[in-house]
Amino acid sequence: MTRTTSRPVIAVIAAAGKGTRLGAGVPKAFVELRGESLIARSVRAMGEAGIDRIVVVVSPDTEPLAREQLAGFSVSVAHGGAERADSIWSALRGISLVDATVVIHDAARALTPPAMIARVVQAVEAGAPAVVPVVPVTDTVKVVEGTAVRSTPDRSRLRAVQTPQGFDLRTLRAANEAYFASPQGFAATDDASLMEWFGVPVRTVDGDPWAFKITTPVDLLLAEALLDSDLGG
Repeated sequence: MTRTTSRPVIAVIAAAGKGTRLGAGVPKAFVELRGESLIARSVRAMGEAGIDRIVVVVSPDTEPLAREQLAGFSVSVAHGGAERADSIWSALRGISLVDATVVIHDAARALTPPAMIARVVQAVEAGAPAVVPVVPVTDTVKVVEGTAVRSTPDRSRLRAVQTPQGFDLRTLRAANEAYFASPQGFAATDDASLMEWFGVPVRTVDGDPWAFKITTPVDLLLAEALLDSDLGG
């Protein structure tokens, strides 16, 4: 990755969820994909993208498993909270640096290419306080109330958001402090939505089809098929 600033880049990988829709008996971040867990693959991609420091956020009861699966990597471990926003805030509070670029990533997006990670970082380093990778929405989307369709948004203006999402650390901290100090009846579903709520402009960069979220058995089969194909090398 070509760096445009000298300030460090920190990755926070969210892996504290209890998601078990993969049916593997462990949270999805620790499910193996062709011999390597999703969380390990995500950490490896961050290293290949040139990230300076990696923090993984796990629940206290899965920390031993995380440390076992990540024994070959240089990472810090933080404990997650009840909601995703709590988990990310826990990790941010543990970062001693003031000025840095931070990327927040879901461990379940285990096939995210390092080049896409680098695009996000470079956009933040170029001056954007918040950056999200996006891909076009290919399905028609309906706004539904109960069983009734209320409207059909213009698909050409819609984008699906992926991770990692990139931020100026100082600005992201300020947004989190405001969010947790004065709840407004708003639930942040991702870090970019929190920044939007805080009044920070969010820029987009190109995402990648490989950065899809592995959540269900079908997603895992797709990931395995991609790795076994010529596309997966």
